[in-house]
Amino acid sequence: MLAEKGVSFEIEHVEKDNPPQDLIDLNPNQSVPTLVDRELTLWESRIIMEYLDERFPHPPLMPVYPVARGESRLYMQRIEKDWYSLMNTIQTGTAAQADNARKQLREELQAIAPVFTQKPYFLSDEFSLVDCYLAPLLWRLPYSASK
Repeated sequence: MLAEKGVSFEIEHVEKDNPPQDLIDLNPNQSVPTLVDRELTLWESRIIMEYLDERFPHPPLMPVYPVARGESRLYMQRIEKDWYSLMNTIQTGTAAQADNARKQLREELQAIAPVFTQKPYFLSDEFSLVDCYLAPLLWRLPYSASK
């Protein structure tokens, strides 16, 4: 997302089971991603992405019109609720739970696959925040399939 906006940034990788003290001090959830921008610390991917889109408004990644913005937020909520929760179960659940979640995620993505062929981006002709929100999930699919 930041690369799309031409913003320089620094990524600090952390071990999930051994977070550094500064992350513990900054983020009560000790979760990643965590964004520190000046005096502000944010966590939760969607909140971070919406903040960054407003903080660095060019190019905008949310639609201009309120109805389209609302639809984009609904898509992101649905992706989070449905697909990211399944990915979380794949990564942290029991073997049986992970297998069931993997099967369900595969079925849901196969059902929606034709949507990806209709437009250059997810339900849009332009790259958007929804694509940014979906990308990490799609990037992790090969790993989740082999677990």
